[in-house]
Amino acid sequence: MTRRTAPGATGPGDGAAHGEGAVPAEDRSPLRALIDDGRVHVLDGAMGTLLYERGVFVNVCYDELVLSEPDLVAGVHRDYVDAGAEIVETNTFGANPVKLAAFGLDERTEEINRTAASLAREAVGGRALVVGAVGPLGIRIEPFGPTSREEARALFERQVAGLVEGGVDGFVLETFSDLTELEQAFCAVRAHSEAPVFCLITVGQDGRTQYGTGPEAVAAEATRWGADVIGVNCSVGPAVLLDAVEQMARVTDRPLAAQPNAGLPRDVGGRTLYLASPEYMARYARRMIEAGARFVGGCCGTTPEHIRRIADAVASVQPRLDAAAVRVAARAAEPAEAEPLPLAERSAWGRGLAEGRRLRALELMPPRGWDARPLLEAASRAKDAGADAVTVLDSPRAQARMGALPAALIVEREVGIETVVHYTCRDRNMLSMISDLLGAAAGGVRNLLILTGDPPAAGPYPDATAVFDIDSIGLTNVVAALNRGRAPG
Repeated sequence: MTRRTAPGATGPGDGAAHGEGAVPAEDRSPLRALIDDGRVHVLDGAMGTLLYERGVFVNVCYDELVLSEPDLVAGVHRDYVDAGAEIVETNTFGANPVKLAAFGLDERTEEINRTAASLAREAVGGRALVVGAVGPLGIRIEPFGPTSREEARALFERQVAGLVEGGVDGFVLETFSDLTELEQAFCAVRAHSEAPVFCLITVGQDGRTQYGTGPEAVAAEATRWGADVIGVNCSVGPAVLLDAVEQMARVTDRPLAAQPNAGLPRDVGGRTLYLASPEYMARYARRMIEAGARFVGGCCGTTPEHIRRIADAVASVQPRLDAAAVRVAARAAEPAEAEPLPLAERSAWGRGLAEGRRLRALELMPPRGWDARPLLEAASRAKDAGADAVTVLDSPRAQARMGALPAALIVEREVGIETVVHYTCRDRNMLSMISDLLGAAAGGVRNLLILTGDPPAAGPYPDATAVFDIDSIGLTNVVAALNRGRAPG
Protein backbone atom coordinates (compact mmCIF):
# COMPACT_ATOMS: atom_id res chain seq x y z
CA MET A 1 0.00 0.00 0.00
CA THR A 2 1.31 3.42 -0.90
CA ARG A 3 1.33 5.72 2.14
CA ARG A 4 2.67 9.14 2.99
CA THR A 5 2.67 10.79 6.36
CA ALA A 6 1.35 14.08 7.66
CA PRO A 7 3.42 16.58 5.62
CA GLY A 8 1.75 15.42 2.43
CA ALA A 9 -1.59 14.40 3.90
CA THR A 10 -4.88 15.61 2.56
CA GLY A 11 -7.24 17.41 4.92
CA PRO A 12 -10.99 17.96 4.86
CA GLY A 13 -12.13 20.08 1.96
CA ASP A 14 -9.01 19.46 -0.15
CA GLY A 15 -10.94 17.10 -2.43
CA ALA A 16 -7.80 15.09 -3.14
CA ALA A 17 -9.63 11.79 -3.22
CA HIS A 18 -11.47 12.68 -6.44
CA GLY A 19 -11.39 15.03 -9.38
CA GLU A 20 -8.22 17.06 -9.84
CA GLY A 21 -6.44 15.20 -7.05
CA ALA A 22 -7.28 11.67 -8.24
CA VAL A 23 -4.57 9.08 -7.72
CA PRO A 24 -2.94 7.91 -10.97
CA ALA A 25 -4.02 4.40 -11.95
CA GLU A 26 -0.52 3.00 -11.59
CA ASP A 27 -0.28 4.28 -7.99
CA ARG A 28 -3.69 3.15 -6.79
CA SER A 29 -3.87 0.87 -3.78
CA PRO A 30 -5.89 -2.37 -4.07
CA LEU A 31 -8.70 -0.82 -2.02
CA ARG A 32 -8.70 2.28 -4.21
CA ALA A 33 -9.09 0.00 -7.21
CA LEU A 34 -12.21 -1.58 -5.67
CA ILE A 35 -13.64 1.85 -4.95
CA ASP A 36 -13.09 2.98 -8.54
CA ASP A 37 -14.18 -0.16 -10.42
CA GLY A 38 -17.92 0.56 -10.32
CA ARG A 39 -18.82 -2.89 -8.99
CA VAL A 40 -20.41 -4.01 -5.71
CA HIS A 41 -18.14 -5.50 -3.05
CA VAL A 42 -18.77 -7.44 0.15
CA LEU A 43 -17.62 -6.36 3.60
CA ASP A 44 -17.48 -8.69 6.60
CA GLY A 45 -19.93 -8.91 9.52
CA ALA A 46 -19.85 -8.64 13.31
CA MET A 47 -16.71 -9.45 15.25
CA GLY A 48 -18.06 -9.15 18.81
CA THR A 49 -21.07 -11.37 18.10
CA LEU A 50 -18.88 -14.27 17.05
CA LEU A 51 -16.35 -13.80 19.85
CA TYR A 52 -19.20 -13.90 22.36
CA GLU A 53 -20.67 -17.01 20.75
CA ARG A 54 -17.25 -18.65 20.98
CA GLY A 55 -16.96 -18.22 24.72
CA VAL A 56 -15.60 -14.72 25.39
CA PHE A 57 -17.31 -13.12 28.37
CA VAL A 58 -18.69 -9.60 28.02
CA ASN A 59 -16.60 -8.20 30.88
CA VAL A 60 -13.29 -8.45 29.04
CA CYS A 61 -11.69 -6.08 26.54
CA TYR A 62 -12.52 -7.53 23.12
CA ASP A 63 -9.91 -5.36 21.42
CA GLU A 64 -7.14 -6.81 23.62
CA LEU A 65 -7.93 -10.34 22.40
CA VAL A 66 -5.59 -9.75 19.45
CA LEU A 67 -2.82 -10.08 22.06
CA SER A 68 -4.20 -12.73 24.41
CA GLU A 69 -6.31 -14.85 21.99
CA PRO A 70 -4.91 -14.19 18.51
CA ASP A 71 -6.00 -17.57 17.10
CA LEU A 72 -9.61 -16.89 18.10
CA VAL A 73 -9.67 -13.49 16.37
CA ALA A 74 -7.85 -14.82 13.30
CA GLY A 75 -10.42 -17.60 13.05
CA VAL A 76 -13.24 -15.06 12.79
CA HIS A 77 -11.41 -13.22 10.00
CA ARG A 78 -10.89 -16.46 8.07
CA ASP A 79 -14.53 -17.50 8.47
CA TYR A 80 -15.71 -14.24 6.91
CA VAL A 81 -13.32 -14.55 3.99
CA ASP A 82 -14.50 -18.14 3.44
CA ALA A 83 -18.08 -16.78 3.39
CA GLY A 84 -17.25 -14.34 0.59
CA ALA A 85 -16.06 -11.15 2.28
CA GLU A 86 -13.65 -9.17 0.10
CA ILE A 87 -12.82 -6.66 2.84
CA VAL A 88 -12.39 -7.48 6.54
CA GLU A 89 -12.15 -5.05 9.44
CA THR A 90 -9.57 -5.24 12.18
CA ASN A 91 -10.73 -6.09 15.70
CA THR A 92 -10.16 -2.51 16.85
CA PHE A 93 -13.58 -0.85 17.01
CA GLY A 94 -12.95 0.30 20.60
CA ALA A 95 -9.15 0.30 20.54
CA ASN A 96 -8.73 3.99 21.32
CA PRO A 97 -7.02 5.36 24.45
CA VAL A 98 -10.28 6.38 26.11
CA LYS A 99 -12.02 3.01 25.90
CA LEU A 100 -8.84 1.03 26.54
CA ALA A 101 -8.23 3.08 29.71
CA ALA A 102 -11.25 1.35 31.29
CA PHE A 103 -9.15 -1.83 31.23
CA GLY A 104 -5.85 -0.16 32.10
CA LEU A 105 -4.64 -0.62 28.52
CA ASP A 106 -4.42 2.97 27.23
CA GLU A 107 -0.61 2.84 27.17
CA ARG A 108 -0.83 -0.12 24.79
CA THR A 109 -3.06 1.62 22.23
CA GLU A 110 -0.52 1.61 19.42
CA GLU A 111 0.56 -1.97 20.16
CA ILE A 112 -2.99 -3.34 20.12
CA ASN A 113 -3.87 -1.62 16.85
CA ARG A 114 -0.58 -2.57 15.19
CA THR A 115 -1.02 -6.21 16.23
CA ALA A 116 -4.67 -6.30 15.14
CA ALA A 117 -3.77 -5.09 11.65
CA SER A 118 -0.90 -7.54 11.28
CA LEU A 119 -3.04 -10.39 12.61
CA ALA A 120 -5.85 -9.67 10.14
CA ARG A 121 -3.46 -9.50 7.19
CA GLU A 122 -1.91 -12.82 8.15
CA ALA A 123 -5.34 -14.41 8.67
CA VAL A 124 -6.75 -13.44 5.27
CA GLY A 125 -3.58 -14.54 3.52
CA GLY A 126 -4.02 -12.20 0.58
CA ARG A 127 -7.57 -13.41 -0.14
CA ALA A 128 -9.14 -10.15 1.09
CA LEU A 129 -8.18 -6.58 1.93
CA VAL A 130 -7.86 -5.34 5.51
CA VAL A 131 -9.26 -2.05 6.76
CA GLY A 132 -8.69 -0.53 10.18
CA ALA A 133 -11.92 -0.26 12.19
CA VAL A 134 -12.23 2.97 14.19
CA GLY A 135 -15.25 3.68 16.38
CA PRO A 136 -16.27 6.65 18.54
CA LEU A 137 -14.17 7.58 21.55
CA GLY A 138 -17.02 7.10 24.00
CA ILE A 139 -16.83 10.66 25.30
CA ARG A 140 -18.60 13.85 24.24
CA ILE A 141 -16.89 16.36 21.98
CA GLU A 142 -17.51 20.09 22.19
CA PRO A 143 -20.08 21.61 22.15
CA PHE A 144 -21.75 18.54 23.67
CA GLY A 145 -18.99 17.93 26.20
CA PRO A 146 -15.71 19.20 27.61
CA THR A 147 -13.35 17.42 25.17
CA SER A 148 -12.04 19.79 22.51
CA ARG A 149 -11.78 18.90 18.83
CA GLU A 150 -7.99 19.00 19.06
CA GLU A 151 -7.96 16.59 22.01
CA ALA A 152 -10.28 14.21 20.20
CA ARG A 153 -8.13 14.27 17.09
CA ALA A 154 -5.00 13.51 19.12
CA LEU A 155 -6.71 10.50 20.73
CA PHE A 156 -7.75 9.14 17.34
CA GLU A 157 -4.24 9.69 15.97
CA ARG A 158 -2.77 7.21 18.43
CA GLN A 159 -5.10 4.49 17.16
CA VAL A 160 -4.56 5.41 13.53
CA ALA A 161 -0.78 5.37 13.94
CA GLY A 162 -0.88 1.78 15.18
CA LEU A 163 -3.13 0.67 12.33
CA VAL A 164 -0.85 2.31 9.76
CA GLU A 165 2.18 0.54 11.26
CA GLY A 166 0.27 -2.74 11.04
CA GLY A 167 -0.26 -2.26 7.29
CA VAL A 168 -4.00 -1.72 6.76
CA ASP A 169 -5.26 -1.06 3.24
CA GLY A 170 -7.64 1.65 4.41
CA PHE A 171 -9.91 2.73 7.25
CA VAL A 172 -13.56 2.33 8.22
CA LEU A 173 -14.75 5.04 10.61
CA GLU A 174 -18.01 3.50 11.77
CA THR A 175 -21.01 3.86 14.09
CA PHE A 176 -20.53 7.60 14.59
CA SER A 177 -23.43 9.81 15.71
CA ASP A 178 -21.58 13.10 16.18
CA LEU A 179 -20.54 14.62 12.85
CA THR A 180 -17.88 16.72 14.60
CA GLU A 181 -16.30 13.61 16.12
CA LEU A 182 -16.38 11.83 12.77
CA GLU A 183 -14.56 14.77 11.20
CA GLN A 184 -11.82 14.61 13.84
CA ALA A 185 -11.37 10.89 13.19
CA PHE A 186 -11.10 11.61 9.47
CA CYS A 187 -8.52 14.35 10.10
CA ALA A 188 -6.56 11.93 12.30
CA VAL A 189 -6.36 9.45 9.43
CA ARG A 190 -5.28 12.11 6.98
CA ALA A 191 -2.51 13.19 9.36
CA HIS A 192 -0.92 9.75 8.97
CA SER A 193 -2.13 8.19 5.73
CA GLU A 194 -3.60 8.82 2.30
CA ALA A 195 -5.27 5.41 2.27
CA PRO A 196 -9.00 5.30 1.41
CA VAL A 197 -11.41 6.16 4.21
CA PHE A 198 -14.99 4.94 4.71
CA CYS A 199 -17.10 7.34 6.82
CA LEU A 200 -20.14 5.57 8.29
CA ILE A 201 -22.77 6.92 10.65
CA THR A 202 -25.48 5.19 12.64
CA VAL A 203 -29.07 6.42 12.76
CA GLY A 204 -32.09 5.79 14.94
CA GLN A 205 -35.64 4.79 14.12
CA ASP A 206 -36.32 8.35 12.93
CA GLY A 207 -33.53 8.09 10.35
CA ARG A 208 -31.33 10.66 12.06
CA THR A 209 -28.27 10.42 14.26
CA GLN A 210 -28.51 10.74 18.03
CA TYR A 211 -27.59 14.41 17.57
CA GLY A 212 -30.37 15.06 15.07
CA THR A 213 -28.27 15.11 11.89
CA GLY A 214 -29.84 13.65 8.76
CA PRO A 215 -28.08 11.32 6.28
CA GLU A 216 -28.06 13.96 3.53
CA ALA A 217 -26.21 16.47 5.72
CA VAL A 218 -23.68 13.82 6.73
CA ALA A 219 -23.10 12.75 3.14
CA ALA A 220 -22.63 16.34 1.99
CA GLU A 221 -20.13 17.12 4.76
CA ALA A 222 -18.14 13.90 4.33
CA THR A 223 -17.98 14.58 0.58
CA ARG A 224 -16.56 18.01 1.31
CA TRP A 225 -13.86 16.55 3.55
CA GLY A 226 -12.82 14.11 0.82
CA ALA A 227 -14.12 10.83 2.23
CA ASP A 228 -13.72 8.02 -0.29
CA VAL A 229 -16.80 6.01 0.70
CA ILE A 230 -19.79 7.26 2.70
CA GLY A 231 -22.52 5.26 4.35
CA VAL A 232 -24.37 3.87 7.33
CA ASN A 233 -23.93 0.94 9.68
CA CYS A 234 -25.33 -0.64 12.83
CA SER A 235 -28.63 1.13 13.65
CA VAL A 236 -32.01 -0.56 14.18
CA GLY A 237 -31.91 -2.89 11.20
CA PRO A 238 -31.74 -2.88 7.39
CA ALA A 239 -35.06 -1.12 6.67
CA VAL A 240 -34.02 2.18 8.24
CA LEU A 241 -30.56 1.97 6.66
CA LEU A 242 -32.14 1.50 3.23
CA ASP A 243 -33.89 4.85 3.61
CA ALA A 244 -30.61 6.47 4.69
CA VAL A 245 -28.78 5.07 1.64
CA GLU A 246 -31.47 6.46 -0.65
CA GLN A 247 -31.13 9.91 0.93
CA MET A 248 -27.33 9.89 0.72
CA ALA A 249 -27.42 8.88 -2.94
CA ARG A 250 -29.23 12.14 -3.74
CA VAL A 251 -26.44 14.41 -2.53
CA THR A 252 -23.09 12.73 -3.17
CA ASP A 253 -21.15 11.14 -6.01
CA ARG A 254 -19.05 9.02 -3.65
CA PRO A 255 -19.60 5.26 -3.42
CA LEU A 256 -22.01 4.28 -0.65
CA ALA A 257 -21.69 1.55 1.97
CA ALA A 258 -24.29 -0.17 4.15
CA GLN A 259 -23.64 -2.55 7.06
CA PRO A 260 -26.88 -3.03 9.02
CA ASN A 261 -27.44 -4.93 12.23
CA ALA A 262 -29.35 -8.19 12.00
CA GLY A 263 -32.43 -6.37 13.32
CA LEU A 264 -32.92 -5.22 16.89
CA PRO A 265 -31.58 -7.35 19.75
CA ARG A 266 -34.26 -9.31 21.61
CA ASP A 267 -34.19 -11.09 24.94
CA VAL A 268 -35.08 -14.73 24.34
CA GLY A 269 -34.91 -16.98 27.37
CA GLY A 270 -32.34 -14.77 29.02
CA ARG A 271 -30.16 -14.59 25.93
CA THR A 272 -29.75 -11.54 23.71
CA LEU A 273 -30.40 -12.59 20.12
CA TYR A 274 -30.59 -10.84 16.75
CA LEU A 275 -33.46 -12.37 14.84
CA ALA A 276 -33.00 -11.13 11.27
CA SER A 277 -32.27 -14.22 9.20
CA PRO A 278 -29.51 -14.45 6.61
CA GLU A 279 -32.18 -14.60 3.88
CA TYR A 280 -33.84 -11.41 5.18
CA MET A 281 -30.49 -9.59 5.27
CA ALA A 282 -29.70 -10.75 1.73
CA ARG A 283 -33.02 -9.41 0.42
CA TYR A 284 -32.28 -6.01 1.93
CA ALA A 285 -28.71 -6.10 0.61
CA ARG A 286 -30.15 -6.44 -2.87
CA ARG A 287 -32.47 -3.48 -2.29
CA MET A 288 -29.57 -1.40 -0.96
CA ILE A 289 -27.56 -2.17 -4.06
CA GLU A 290 -30.51 -1.04 -6.20
CA ALA A 291 -30.58 2.18 -4.14
CA GLY A 292 -26.92 2.84 -4.93
CA ALA A 293 -24.83 0.98 -2.32
CA ARG A 294 -21.51 -0.29 -3.64
CA PHE A 295 -20.20 -1.86 -0.42
CA VAL A 296 -22.51 -4.11 1.61
CA GLY A 297 -21.93 -6.21 4.70
CA GLY A 298 -23.19 -6.61 8.24
CA CYS A 299 -22.81 -5.24 11.74
CA CYS A 300 -24.04 -6.41 15.16
CA GLY A 301 -25.67 -9.84 15.16
CA THR A 302 -24.46 -10.86 11.71
CA THR A 303 -22.45 -14.03 11.16
CA PRO A 304 -20.52 -15.66 8.31
CA GLU A 305 -23.80 -17.23 7.16
CA HIS A 306 -25.34 -13.75 6.80
CA ILE A 307 -22.32 -12.63 4.77
CA ARG A 308 -22.50 -15.75 2.61
CA ARG A 309 -26.10 -14.96 1.66
CA ILE A 310 -25.24 -11.30 1.07
CA ALA A 311 -22.38 -12.37 -1.21
CA ASP A 312 -24.85 -14.54 -3.16
CA ALA A 313 -27.14 -11.51 -3.52
CA VAL A 314 -24.26 -9.40 -4.79
CA ALA A 315 -23.41 -12.04 -7.37
CA SER A 316 -26.99 -11.96 -8.67
CA VAL A 317 -27.27 -8.23 -9.32
CA GLN A 318 -25.33 -5.52 -11.05
CA PRO A 319 -24.48 -2.15 -9.52
CA ARG A 320 -26.33 0.86 -10.75
CA LEU A 321 -23.87 2.37 -13.22
CA ASP A 322 -26.02 5.03 -14.90
CA ALA A 323 -24.58 8.03 -13.11
CA ALA A 324 -26.43 10.37 -15.45
CA ALA A 325 -29.71 9.19 -13.97
CA VAL A 326 -28.75 10.62 -10.60
CA ARG A 327 -28.49 14.33 -10.01
CA VAL A 328 -25.55 14.84 -7.69
CA ALA A 329 -25.04 17.92 -5.58
CA ALA A 330 -21.52 18.52 -4.31
CA ARG A 331 -22.96 19.79 -1.07
CA ALA A 332 -26.45 19.88 0.37
CA ALA A 333 -28.00 23.28 0.81
CA GLU A 334 -27.43 24.46 4.36
CA PRO A 335 -29.71 26.79 6.25
CA ALA A 336 -28.38 30.32 6.25
CA GLU A 337 -26.65 31.26 9.46
CA ALA A 338 -28.11 34.44 10.93
CA GLU A 339 -26.02 37.17 12.47
CA PRO A 340 -26.90 37.48 16.17
CA LEU A 341 -28.35 40.75 17.34
CA PRO A 342 -25.78 43.25 18.62
CA LEU A 343 -25.51 43.13 22.41
CA ALA A 344 -27.07 46.57 22.79
CA GLU A 345 -30.19 45.44 20.95
CA ARG A 346 -30.80 42.24 22.88
CA SER A 347 -32.04 43.74 26.15
CA ALA A 348 -31.76 46.75 28.43
CA TRP A 349 -29.21 44.80 30.44
CA GLY A 350 -27.21 44.13 27.27
CA ARG A 351 -27.42 47.78 26.30
CA GLY A 352 -25.97 48.78 29.66
CA LEU A 353 -23.11 46.31 29.25
CA ALA A 354 -22.42 47.55 25.72
CA GLU A 355 -22.29 51.13 26.96
CA GLY A 356 -19.97 50.22 29.82
CA ARG A 357 -22.36 51.43 32.51
CA ARG A 358 -22.23 50.11 36.06
CA LEU A 359 -25.33 47.96 36.43
CA ARG A 360 -27.12 47.05 39.63
CA ALA A 361 -28.99 43.79 40.17
CA LEU A 362 -30.59 42.11 43.16
CA GLU A 363 -30.31 38.36 43.51
CA LEU A 364 -33.63 36.65 44.26
CA MET A 365 -34.39 33.07 45.17
CA PRO A 366 -37.51 31.38 43.73
CA PRO A 367 -40.05 30.20 46.30
CA ARG A 368 -40.12 26.64 47.62
CA GLY A 369 -43.80 26.35 46.71
CA TRP A 370 -46.08 27.53 43.91
CA ASP A 371 -47.01 30.89 45.48
CA ALA A 372 -44.94 33.54 43.67
CA ARG A 373 -46.14 36.52 45.73
CA PRO A 374 -43.01 36.79 47.95
CA LEU A 375 -40.83 36.75 44.84
CA LEU A 376 -42.94 39.41 43.13
CA GLU A 377 -42.90 41.64 46.21
CA ALA A 378 -39.09 41.45 46.40
CA ALA A 379 -38.78 42.18 42.68
CA SER A 380 -41.08 45.21 43.02
CA ARG A 381 -38.96 46.62 45.84
CA ALA A 382 -35.83 46.12 43.74
CA LYS A 383 -37.43 47.96 40.82
CA ASP A 384 -38.51 50.84 43.07
CA ALA A 385 -34.98 51.07 44.46
CA GLY A 386 -33.58 51.57 40.95
CA ALA A 387 -32.18 48.11 40.20
CA ASP A 388 -31.48 47.49 36.52
CA ALA A 389 -32.49 43.83 36.80
CA VAL A 390 -33.07 41.00 39.23
CA THR A 391 -31.18 37.73 38.95
CA VAL A 392 -33.18 34.58 39.57
CA LEU A 393 -31.33 31.60 41.04
CA ASP A 394 -31.84 28.06 39.73
CA SER A 395 -32.25 25.62 42.65
CA PRO A 396 -29.15 26.76 44.59
CA ARG A 397 -27.43 24.11 46.66
CA ALA A 398 -29.54 21.46 44.92
CA GLN A 399 -32.71 22.55 46.75
CA ALA A 400 -36.11 21.87 45.18
CA ARG A 401 -37.66 25.22 44.31
CA MET A 402 -39.74 26.80 41.57
CA GLY A 403 -37.79 26.68 38.31
CA ALA A 404 -35.77 29.78 37.50
CA LEU A 405 -37.18 30.18 33.97
CA PRO A 406 -40.90 30.19 34.89
CA ALA A 407 -40.11 32.36 37.92
CA ALA A 408 -38.34 34.86 35.66
CA LEU A 409 -41.22 34.90 33.19
CA ILE A 410 -43.65 35.67 36.04
CA VAL A 411 -41.43 38.49 37.34
CA GLU A 412 -41.04 40.12 33.93
CA ARG A 413 -44.76 39.85 33.22
CA GLU A 414 -46.04 41.03 36.62
CA VAL A 415 -43.37 43.50 37.72
CA GLY A 416 -41.94 44.81 34.45
CA ILE A 417 -38.27 44.49 35.40
CA GLU A 418 -35.71 42.55 33.40
CA THR A 419 -34.32 39.32 34.80
CA VAL A 420 -30.98 37.57 34.50
CA VAL A 421 -31.71 33.86 34.80
CA HIS A 422 -29.22 31.51 36.43
CA TYR A 423 -29.62 28.38 34.28
CA THR A 424 -27.83 25.20 35.36
CA CYS A 425 -26.89 22.12 33.34
CA ARG A 426 -27.54 19.76 36.26
CA ASP A 427 -30.41 17.26 35.87
CA ARG A 428 -31.22 18.21 32.29
CA ASN A 429 -30.24 16.54 29.07
CA MET A 430 -29.27 18.76 26.19
CA LEU A 431 -32.54 18.31 24.31
CA SER A 432 -34.55 19.52 27.30
CA MET A 433 -32.20 22.48 27.73
CA ILE A 434 -32.74 23.59 24.14
CA SER A 435 -36.50 23.24 24.58
CA ASP A 436 -36.37 25.29 27.80
CA LEU A 437 -34.35 28.08 26.24
CA LEU A 438 -36.44 28.30 23.08
CA GLY A 439 -39.58 28.61 25.20
CA ALA A 440 -37.98 31.19 27.48
CA ALA A 441 -36.87 33.27 24.50
CA ALA A 442 -40.41 33.19 23.11
CA GLY A 443 -41.62 34.40 26.51
CA GLY A 444 -39.24 37.35 26.55
CA VAL A 445 -36.30 36.14 28.66
CA ARG A 446 -33.15 37.58 27.13
CA ASN A 447 -30.39 37.30 29.75
CA LEU A 448 -28.76 34.07 30.96
CA LEU A 449 -26.03 33.23 33.42
CA ILE A 450 -25.08 29.65 32.50
CA LEU A 451 -23.79 27.41 35.30
CA THR A 452 -22.81 23.76 35.49
CA GLY A 453 -24.77 23.41 38.76
CA ASP A 454 -24.37 21.78 42.16
CA PRO A 455 -24.53 17.98 42.38
CA PRO A 456 -27.58 16.63 44.27
CA ALA A 457 -25.28 15.47 47.07
CA ALA A 458 -24.86 19.15 47.99
CA GLY A 459 -28.55 19.35 48.90
CA PRO A 460 -30.96 17.49 51.16
CA TYR A 461 -31.52 14.66 48.66
CA PRO A 462 -28.38 12.48 48.92
CA ASP A 463 -30.01 9.58 47.06
CA ALA A 464 -30.93 11.70 44.05
CA THR A 465 -29.05 10.98 40.82
CA ALA A 466 -27.62 13.63 38.53
CA VAL A 467 -27.70 14.14 34.77
CA PHE A 468 -24.86 16.17 33.27
CA ASP A 469 -25.12 15.87 29.50
CA ILE A 470 -22.94 18.94 29.01
CA ASP A 471 -21.33 21.50 31.29
CA SER A 472 -21.58 25.29 31.29
CA ILE A 473 -18.93 25.64 28.58
CA GLY A 474 -20.75 23.24 26.28
CA LEU A 475 -24.11 24.92 26.88
CA THR A 476 -22.57 28.34 26.22
CA ASN A 477 -21.46 27.03 22.81
CA VAL A 478 -24.97 25.68 22.17
CA VAL A 479 -26.58 29.02 23.09
CA ALA A 480 -24.14 30.90 20.86
CA ALA A 481 -25.20 28.67 17.97
CA LEU A 482 -28.91 29.14 18.78
CA ASN A 483 -28.38 32.90 18.63
CA ARG A 484 -27.23 32.33 15.04
CA GLY A 485 -30.25 30.19 14.19
CA ARG A 486 -28.50 26.84 14.33
CA ALA A 487 -29.34 23.85 16.52
CA PRO A 488 -26.40 21.58 17.45
CA GLY A 489 -27.58 18.78 15.12
